[in-house]
Order: sequence, then C-alpha cells, then structure tokens
Amino acid sequence: MKEIHARARDRMKGYCRVCPVCDGRVCAGEVPGMGGLGTGSAFQENIRALSELKLHMRCLHGVEDPDLSVSTLGLDLTMPVLAAPIGGVSFNMGGKMPEEEYILSKLTACAEAGTVGCTGDGVPDFIHESGFAAIKELGGRGIPFIKPWAEDELFAKLEKALATGATVVGMDVDAAGLVTLRKMGRPVSPKPPAALAEVIRQTPARFVVKGIMTAIEAKMCVDAGAAGIVVSNHGGRVLDGAPGTARVLGNIVRAVRGQIAVFVDGGVRSGGDVLRMLALGADAVLIGRPFATAVLGGGREGAARYLEKIRQELIQSMVLTGTASVRHVDSTIIHIPQHHGIAVE
Repeated sequence: MKEIHARARDRMKGYCRVCPVCDGRVCAGEVPGMGGLGTGSAFQENIRALSELKLHMRCLHGVEDPDLSVSTLGLDLTMPVLAAPIGGVSFNMGGKMPEEEYILSKLTACAEAGTVGCTGDGVPDFIHESGFAAIKELGGRGIPFIKPWAEDELFAKLEKALATGATVVGMDVDAAGLVTLRKMGRPVSPKPPAALAEVIRQTPARFVVKGIMTAIEAKMCVDAGAAGIVVSNHGGRVLDGAPGTARVLGNIVRAVRGQIAVFVDGGVRSGGDVLRMLALGADAVLIGRPFATAVLGGGREGAARYLEKIRQELIQSMVLTGTASVRHVDSTIIHIPQHHGIAVE
C-alpha cells in the first residue's frame, strides 16, 4: 500500500496529497478536488466522530474465524464493504487516468473480491457513461447512483442505469447544491417526498437513497418505498458544519431498523472503522476517497490490495472484540462518550 500511495501521490499532485491519514485538514475548501467544502469541518467531523468510538478488547472467547459475509438488497457480499460512488477523475483527481479505466478497475476489483462497487454521476456525461459501461461489462455487478436532476434527465439516466443489468440503483440526494455542478451550469436540487416516491414507483429495481442524515428523512424513505438508505453527508463536500455520520447513525437505525437496509459512509479508514459502524447498527459500509487513491496508485491491483487490507483489519478487530459475525455485531463492543450523540430529528 505504501508503494500504491506513493504512485497516487505523484499522479494526483495538485488535487490530493494522499496524506498518511485522510482526514480533510490540508485539503479544506478544495472543491473541485478531494477536499471538504468551506472550512472542511464536515469532512473532518466524519473522521473525528468515528475516532471517538473506542473498541472494547475481549480475548476470553472462542471466536477465531469470524464470518464476514452478508446478504443485503438481494446482493450476497463476502464482506460488508462497498466502494462509494466517487467519479470525476479529470477535475477531482488530476486526470492522469481515463475515467473508463478508473471506474472499471474499481468495480472489477470489488467484484473479484466478492463485493460491489458503486458508480457516480455528474458533468460531463462520460462520468456516468463510464460507470454504466463498467457495470454492464461486469454483468450488472454494481450500483449506479444518479444525481437528483430535473425529471426528464433523471428518468432518462435511470433507464440507462437499468439497462446495465444492475438490480440495485440509487439517487444521491446529498448532491443537491453540489458546488462542482453549479460551476458547470447544471444545478441539482432536493426532492420532495412525493416526488421521491414517484421516482421509486417507476423504477423496477431496488432503490437506495443516499444522503440521509436524520431519522425523520429515513422514515420518509421507508414511506416512499425505498429498499435502502445511505447515511451520508457527501464526504463533507456539500454542507459545511454538518455532523459526522457516526453521530447520527444510531438515531437513524433505531427509527427504521428492520424496515429498510441502512448503509453508511463518511470517514471510514480501516477495518476497525467498519466494525464501529456495524456496532452502531449499519448493515454495510461505503468507503470513498481511499478507494480513489488506491485505484489511481495501482489500478485494479491497487483496489484489490486495499480491499484485502480492510478485510484483514476487519477480521483482526472482530477476533479481538469477540465478534463472530458481521450480521450480529454486539453494540457493547464500543464505548460511546456521553458527548458523542447528537439527537438530530
């Protein structure tokens, strides 16, 4: 991974420093780029919220070979880790790799590891077109996310997404107001619950809504017929001052547990972080920026090595907390400080 990061640092020069810890401090305000919006506080808060959760080490048990497999949204995964929908190599990552190569490398590595990669959307069109082509090449093994465009463009892209063979599609409503799209003259906007329900009704696939940060909006997604949500603040790239996802995840899970699949992203940097999110109630975790640097630094092999790193860290964390299965993570394996929770409704 050190060699992969070194190559990524060279290829992403001027766009990402590929820091030893990807925490959003030195890249604050660099949007476009890989940073967080404004002061970068929302990006940094994702990292901070997770780091405050301490794992209780337990060694007096019989867990030696934990089960990492999980089935969710009709997908059988070897581990509860997916690649988040990050695209735009040319304006976010330095442009030293074609978009088509980047997204196919990422999704192929995920498929070969027994999990799934997600694709993004944006301007110019080759971002979503590259993603759709990669999913189609992999026989539908991927989740395409479409931004909350106006109705005509939204449904046209959803139709193309379904043509890839994907059985799960999503909308990243957290992209509403994204700076990069406004700068390109293609603004997106929030979706009222009724409009969301109509989109889901017309989409013959399991539908995931990404960008949910409150229990109330999670319940709205249940009522609208969504199959899943992603608790996400868009990597801190859309609203400066938003809380970290690990602070709101628990409230959201309590509100909709058993009614809808709950995924989460934001600041996940290790297998231990994956386990922390699972202990808060997530069904699976999405990882963003680290996948981008792994692919830019090593292509498909870089992404594969990163996935193996996360898998080994997750196994180690599960063994040392006495966790036998990712499907049954005991919330008592983490210590939550009293100041950590934010009751956002």
